[in-house]
Formats: sequence, C-alpha cells, structure tokens
Amino acid sequence: MVIGGDLGDPAGAQRIADTAEEALGGVDVLVNNAAVATSEDNAHRVADVSYAEWQQVWRQMVDVNLLGAANVSYCVARHLIGRGAPGRIVHIGSRGAFRGEPDHPAYGASKAALHALGQSLAVALAPHGIAVTSVAPGFTATERVAGRLTGESGDALREQSPFGRVGTPQEVAAAVVYLASAEATWASGTVLDLNGASHLRM
Repeated sequence: MVIGGDLGDPAGAQRIADTAEEALGGVDVLVNNAAVATSEDNAHRVADVSYAEWQQVWRQMVDVNLLGAANVSYCVARHLIGRGAPGRIVHIGSRGAFRGEPDHPAYGASKAALHALGQSLAVALAPHGIAVTSVAPGFTATERVAGRLTGESGDALREQSPFGRVGTPQEVAAAVVYLASAEATWASGTVLDLNGASHLRM
C-alpha cells in the first residue's frame, strides 16, 4: 500500500508510521529513504546565497533528511517494542557525509547526522532485538538525476569511480535487503559504503 504524507512535519511522520502499523498488521522493517536531494535549485554555497536562503535550505533538508527519519524511526521502534517483536531499521545516507558537500553543506551534514543517529539507535534498540544500520551510496543512477548523467557532467561523475560508472538502484537495494535480513543482525551499527571506490575513508 502507499501512504502519503510530509515527513518534514512531526505529526505527518507519526501518522505515516501509525497508519502503516495498523494497515499492515505491524511494520518489521523500516527503510528511511525519503530525502531532499541535491540540485542546482537548492545549492547554497556560502559565498552565493543570502542568510535567509541559507536558513531556508537548511531547515528543509534537516526537517526531512534527519528529523523525518528520526521521527519515523521512533514511532516504528515504539510499535516494535510494544509488540515485543524484533525488527530492522536501515537508513539511506550518503558518501557526502564523509567527503563533504561544499555546494550543499546542509545535505552533507544531514546525512552525517543520519549515520550517527543510526549508530546511536543501534546501541539503544539492541536490547529489544532491533538492529539499525546505514548505507552510504555514492552517485546513483535514478530517474530523478538522469539529466546529470549526460554530457560532460555525466563523464565527470563516471570518472569519480575507477570502475568508470556510477551506482545502480539495484546495487543499493541488494545491500538494503541484506541489512534487513535476520542474517545481518550482527551488522547492527554498520555504515556500509556503496560508492565503487569513488571515496575511501581512512
């Protein structure tokens, strides 16, 4: 089923989680994939935007990318605890959390915070049988960003990886399926890099 709502609104996030819990007879796996993605329209380079524009972009990205995920995670976790059921929470972060996003600092910061949230929840929720993990994809070829993969910009993106390409949604999905499985319980707290060696953490 599809449940619409605004994750940037705390009441909306709670309604989505509660509706899904009731309609599905319980939510056992939550994947926090909703986000305000980077685009030229929401670029907020320090030297280029006004203070008001800076605040507006930060508020939007933090409200959805971090607080929305935190609120839905809270609501789903409380349902799991109430049912005494094990569960999985998987956050979709970004390599931008580690390498920085100079044109979109709010995005990089929100994704770094999302990874930290996942690790905090991993410790807090383990006694309840709930494992929490994150993935940190690099550039991924989704429909939303198809225009950026053409011409010189596309060549530059593909050149970031020694494989000479960008990631696919299927590769990210395969990692999420594993992390949501019972076999991945011991991976709780993990932040899994999925960027084709385009950014290596030291």
